[in-house]
Amino acid sequence: MRAQRYLPIALVTGGLALLPLVVTSNFLLNFLILTLLFALLGQAWNILGGFAGQFSFGHAVFFGSGAYATATLQIHLGVNPWVAMVLALAVGGLVGAMIGALSFRFRLRGSYFALITLAFAEVFRIIAHTADFTGGGSGILIPLDLRPANLQFEDKAGFYYLVLALTAGSLVITRALQDSRLGAWMLAIRENEDSARALGIDSFRVKLVAITLSGAMAAAAGVFYAQYFLYLDPGIAYGVGYSVEALLVPIIGGMGTVFGPLIGSFVLHGVDEATRGLTGDAPGLNLALYGALLIVMLRFLPAGLMGLAAQVKGIGHQRRTRQAHRLKEAGDA
Repeated sequence: MRAQRYLPIALVTGGLALLPLVVTSNFLLNFLILTLLFALLGQAWNILGGFAGQFSFGHAVFFGSGAYATATLQIHLGVNPWVAMVLALAVGGLVGAMIGALSFRFRLRGSYFALITLAFAEVFRIIAHTADFTGGGSGILIPLDLRPANLQFEDKAGFYYLVLALTAGSLVITRALQDSRLGAWMLAIRENEDSARALGIDSFRVKLVAITLSGAMAAAAGVFYAQYFLYLDPGIAYGVGYSVEALLVPIIGGMGTVFGPLIGSFVLHGVDEATRGLTGDAPGLNLALYGALLIVMLRFLPAGLMGLAAQVKGIGHQRRTRQAHRLKEAGDA
């Protein structure tokens, strides 16, 4: 019975895996790749914000740390990119554990926690801008070597299947978390942390696990970005835009759900591409659009599109129930 819970993930992943067989446009493949990339980043935020209720404004700190870790390990130490990816995920988790230990030990929550994550992202950006091993403000360039063994591919389809595998893995992890005792503890903390502690839940440890897992998953998105574009600089890796997208994607799709970040990413980037086609590449327009979407979603659809779908489904069920009762009463009469 529990295996059936993963069937929707298998069906969605299988459907997405067929797209490169019919989509030949590099533009569309690039759109799909970036959409899945930010679905992965949004899923990372969803674990911390959607499940554990700890809203982060600085998820770029994990994204950038993963990206820089894989790049510097390859360039300065000659580590194989696949091995570097695993180590980069560990780096993202360690950064998350460090920030969580400092924040949750002093019981920072709400806006205080959001601001501390934003501050850490800025601190890491400044460090990357001044450090020699990151290339400073000039950035760091990963050598071109189009071989799967080097985590690079000759066509976009290879990158597509890689990011699809990472995103599918994040869906499986989130589903497993949703069905686990740890996930239940996270939801209890999200709803009322004081009550959760009164029931014996170790909120510090649970939130620390949540931010560590979230950091590792966001680092995976950073690793893919580095291998896809082969270039990083502090403004890119630790840019505020990635922090905004990380939180906006699950808010649009539905926080605390498995498919919310994936749906939100498709909607967000679809709107972004449509707006860009109408207005051109105006500087800062995407951030203004994201801000407007955030306000609209929080005001009118706080449960996201998944919540709206559940609400519509519930209304339909109620109508069918009422119709059945009316037919039964008519038959009895």
